[in-house]
Amino acid sequence: MRIVTIGEILIDLTQTGFNAQNIPVYAANPGGAPANVAVAAARLGADTAFVGMVGEDGFGTYLAQVLEENGVNTQGLRTAPGATTLAVVSVNGQGERSFQFMRGADAQLTAEQVDESLIAQAGILHFGSVSLTADPARSATLYAVERAKEQGVTVSYDPNYRAALWGSQEEAVAWMRRPLSQVDILKISDEEMELLSGSSDPQVCSQAMEAQGISLVLITLGSQGVFYRFRGHTGIVPGVPTQVADTNGAGDTFFGAVLSRLSRRPQGVLDGLEWAELEDILTLANRAASVTCSRSGAIPAMPTLEELAQ
Repeated sequence: MRIVTIGEILIDLTQTGFNAQNIPVYAANPGGAPANVAVAAARLGADTAFVGMVGEDGFGTYLAQVLEENGVNTQGLRTAPGATTLAVVSVNGQGERSFQFMRGADAQLTAEQVDESLIAQAGILHFGSVSLTADPARSATLYAVERAKEQGVTVSYDPNYRAALWGSQEEAVAWMRRPLSQVDILKISDEEMELLSGSSDPQVCSQAMEAQGISLVLITLGSQGVFYRFRGHTGIVPGVPTQVADTNGAGDTFFGAVLSRLSRRPQGVLDGLEWAELEDILTLANRAASVTCSRSGAIPAMPTLEELAQ
């Protein structure tokens, strides 16, 4: 079954080091969390499609080409007059990132431009919270989620918090929480637990998310791995020790790997899923994320199924 992702696609201007004059050097990497998830899942064997918007510029042409080269269906990709969105990603000595955004085309997607035929064909619809920061993309994303729920499509959500894109934390929390009742699979990082649930305890947070009707809750814990809650059962699947070059895209690789495996289950996305199978899926996803962390950039660093099989 197909995974359709909707939301931002952009250029990550990612710091790669310093030149001889000690001036920061940046690479123009393809990125945007939903686009990253689509590519990560496609590289790991899934049928994926992307819905979003790029600008009428060289970066927009390049991003469409990257999706196509990675086997992601671009039927739902639209073009807007003006510039493609840029995210400037600076990296410190520990590989941790800071973001500044130059917002462009990704926020201009309208509900009318959402390709409903793609949603009708989907087994999973995936979205994040960056596209909830501004209209018309916010309305377009929520419209797609509603259409997916009406048609019995499994909905997955990664409320990746980017403070620079919100007017206030209160506004962010209100909009990030709004779609939770329509979500089947949720992935959050340890830093987002408190924003969504008011608690930084994985047990308490995941229980609150389960009470909203979310079937599978995944809380990534950095190098410690991932905490999960599924049908009342909780556990932790440990991470893979890694020499970190860049954490950019690691969470998207992890979630892309999870969705890739779930989308290819013959009995359905979550139907008949046992805890042992889930832990096997999460182990693979942790390995995929560790490979991405060991290399620079988001999409360029993502592993293939062949790499993980070695």
